Amino acid sequence: MVKKQATVFLVDDDPVVRKALPRGLQKRGFEVEAFDSAQSFLEAYTPERPGCLVLDLSMPEMDGLELQRELITRGITIPIIFITGHGGVPESVQAMRAGAIDFLEKPFLPDVLAMRVEEAFSKDVQTRHEFKSLADIRERFERLTDREKEVCQLLLDSEANLSSKEIARALDISHRTVEQHRSRVLEKTQAKSTSDLLSLATRIGLTTARSN
Repeated sequence: MVKKQATVFLVDDDPVVRKALPRGLQKRGFEVEAFDSAQSFLEAYTPERPGCLVLDLSMPEMDGLELQRELITRGITIPIIFITGHGGVPESVQAMRAGAIDFLEKPFLPDVLAMRVEEAFSKDVQTRHEFKSLADIRERFERLTDREKEVCQLLLDSEANLSSKEIARALDISHRTVEQHRSRVLEKTQAKSTSDLLSLATRIGLTTARSN
């Protein structure tokens, strides 16, 4: 179950909130870790840990929006739920545009936060699954030899969908050798066809999708 494997990371400079909010979430089966500042969270958190961030908007030194920007800069994609006692429309719009799950104004119902946390956990699972999938695809392409990469690149770059004979002429190798390399490229990348190879390469940024 996602709830038992993930953690709610709470960042709020108000000690009353840091005491009350975890109690309510823990009663609903969530694991919670509380931090009194953005900096203390940054020093303790590692991206390998699944979960979500419940983040106070207004804090001294580094506020919630600044922490959100810092996490984005570091490539950390933990889902964020903002909480605030006096947030305005500009702040909420900025937070949501940057990918926040929600922007809750205090006081809010504990069940509402619990539902948002569940949504955040689900998003975190999906994001981590996608990252793992992309990493697996990259690893497959990295298995290719230098010559296989050359053949692969011609398959990906060719608007005319070059035949094996045309690739052989371009690389000054035999048609049979190209066929062998082509077969290995598909095998190693686990692509079912040249179009599937293009789709996989596009997902990891090796090329862009061809227009019809």
